[in-house]
Amino acid sequence: MQAAFLGLGTMGAPMAANLAKAGVALRVWNRSEGPAARLAEFGAEPAASPAEAARGTDVLIAMLADDAATSAVLLDGGALEALAPGALLVNMATVAVAVGASLAAQAESRGVAYVAAPVLGRVNVAEAGELNILAGGRADAINRAQPLFDVMGRKTWRFGDRPEQANAVKLAVNFMLASAIETMGEAASLAEGHGVAGADFLAMATSTVFAAPAYQGYGAAIASETFEPAGFKLSLGLKDVRLALEAAEAARTPMPFAAVLRDNLIDAVAHGEGDLDWAALAKVAARRAGRI
Repeated sequence: MQAAFLGLGTMGAPMAANLAKAGVALRVWNRSEGPAARLAEFGAEPAASPAEAARGTDVLIAMLADDAATSAVLLDGGALEALAPGALLVNMATVAVAVGASLAAQAESRGVAYVAAPVLGRVNVAEAGELNILAGGRADAINRAQPLFDVMGRKTWRFGDRPEQANAVKLAVNFMLASAIETMGEAASLAEGHGVAGADFLAMATSTVFAAPAYQGYGAAIASETFEPAGFKLSLGLKDVRLALEAAEAARTPMPFAAVLRDNLIDAVAHGEGDLDWAALAKVAARRAGRI
């Protein structure tokens, strides 16, 4: 199998590195050349353009920042056009449901199979090859990608024959994570208002009734005010909550708390916190309570 990987950012680089280390014949491209050159140390072949990476490839994987970057690289950059009929395009980025559906239609019109496969996990999870992969698309197409998924992730969760179904699931999960961060921020501010240290409150809550990885990880970041380096930028969280609201409107699904989260994330960005980890959303509640 000849594979290619587009987008070697915070998440893409370790994912591609794991494929190369596993012996996958891999061609790689990134907007800046440094990450691709580093992947060459593991046997990957740097490409000069997205189209060059895609040409002659059996499976093309894209892990790009957002809707605009995904469209710019796959469509304007000629990657999709360079794929031969019968190839497989796997988009692992978090994109809008409508974008996922459009890419699937454009791929299918060229005889290219399309799978949406956004992931759950931060960079350390990607480095360990322990991502949870949310896959949407035809079963036969997902089956073709499964050997690569097995290298990058611990489990593949399948969510229907339409690729955009996986995009909807990823946005729903990110909405839940943002909600957890907001809840912990407000609850810690409530405790602090009555003289209880927020860190003590969060240590208790995330060790008992909310003893789950998301609460524990983000709770520890909030308690210690460790928002840099960002594992997931707050500005990207705002983007995903906006996409969740967009998807909800398309499905006639009210999400009133998502609208609150969007406004609070905008508040954080307006205070210059967009490049911090999105656990910094908790600062909004503290600021409104006059504690920072």
